[in-house]
This record gives sequence, structure tokens and C-alpha cells, in this order.
Amino acid sequence: MNLNIHNINIKPRITLVGAGPGDVDLITIKAIKALKTADVVLYDALVNEELLTYAPETATKVFVGKRSGEHSYSQEVVNKLMVDYAINYGHVVRLKGGDPFVFGRGYEELDYASSFNIPTQIVPGISSSIGVPGLQQIPVTHRGLSESFWVVTGTTSNGNISSDLYQAAKSNATVVVLMGINKLKEITEVFKAESKNQLPVAVIQSGTTENEKVAIGVVDTIVDLVAEKGIKSPALIVLGEVVSLHPQFKEIKALYDVAAQG
Repeated sequence: MNLNIHNINIKPRITLVGAGPGDVDLITIKAIKALKTADVVLYDALVNEELLTYAPETATKVFVGKRSGEHSYSQEVVNKLMVDYAINYGHVVRLKGGDPFVFGRGYEELDYASSFNIPTQIVPGISSSIGVPGLQQIPVTHRGLSESFWVVTGTTSNGNISSDLYQAAKSNATVVVLMGINKLKEITEVFKAESKNQLPVAVIQSGTTENEKVAIGVVDTIVDLVAEKGIKSPALIVLGEVVSLHPQFKEIKALYDVAAQG
């Protein structure tokens, strides 16, 4: 990595920016201001590329696609690119999907930049863990249904389900699982082991975007529903009584009630 400053007038700095869950209108004003002053933008796979239009035409835009199971650049390489561009070009905007500090490895990048004494700033973004269910009329907390919520990764660095999921399944809290669609069957088995076969579940692909797909069901049915609808990554899973507030679930419940009476 080239760490020589070619121009003494260059003032390296890095801004970690949360791009939100996908809809370009859900990025913050502060994030747009950062993009407008960028010399370089390093952006991830889950970032809506329309946001790059906020950066100057002269800015260098570099795709460093990172998606669960499909890391085209290792975190170490991204860290080095970020610092190298800052030292040689000036203001680097590190544009990350959702919020940089919610399973975004943002602190690792912050820490690496600090080791080179490069000034950094954080611009939070709307996390998909809250924003995506919210736009589907699913509150992560609701009086009488859920007093708290967990946000858990579906797949850890060693490829296993997070041990926290087992604890979350024992609680009455809403559980939002990110990067877990490929582990959906295993995740439902965890909840079945807690006798939560009829717990409402939502699986939402590409939330807030035109490619959004939604499956609403219960723990016992959700795997088949997701297969029928062809839902794939990127998708999040919401498990909890709050999913019963979704309009589709109300229809499902009405059908169950009619069947039970019949």
C-alpha cells in the first residue's frame, strides 16, 4: 500500500456513512452533505448506487462489494484501500448499507484509520433491522406484545448460527435476524425447540426497494412460504408476536379462526 503523500495540500480524512436500508430517500441529509464533499467513495454491495450521484463527478467511486458469503474484498483489503485513498486523495466516504455499527464492521474501519492518525467522522444510517420491519407495519416493540428486541446475525464468522439466537428464542422479545436466510430452517428449529411453532414470522427480501418480497407466516410454515415465493438474500427475518400486526397476518389468522370454528 502506498502511504506517501504526493500533494502536501491533501488533508486525509474519512467519513463512515450509513446509507440506510436501500431506498435512496432514506439516507440522511448529513450523509448527503458528506458525499457532496467526497474525493473518493468506497461503497458496498447493499448500497443503492443511485446515491453515488450525490458525490462530485470528479470523485473516484470504488465498489468494494461485501455481502454475506460473497466477500469480493476482505475486510483487511478494504481497510487498506480506505487509508491509502485518504492519504493520496483526501476525503474518503466509506458508504455502508444500513448503519455502519450494526453488523457493518464499522468500528474495525474506524480503529484502523485511527492507527494512521487519520481524522474520522461517523454518520449513522437507518438500520434495516428497524427500518424494514417498520415500513411493513411491523413495530419491533409494541405495548402488550413485546417490551424489547434482539438484533442477531444469522451466520457468524465460523459459519454457525449465533449462540445468542438460542437465548433470544427463550425470551418474549422480538427477534430480528440479519444475514440468516440461508439458515432459515435451522433458525426455525431453534424456536420449535422452545415450543414456539405458532410464533408469527416475517421474511423480507430487499426491503424498501422495488425488488422487495415478503413472506408472512408462523414458525411451522415459513420455510415453505419462503421457498414458494422464491425469497433469497439479502433478506431479514422477524420472529415475534409483533408480526401478527402485519395486514397479511391478520388475514391468515382470520382464515385459521374460520377453519377452527368449522
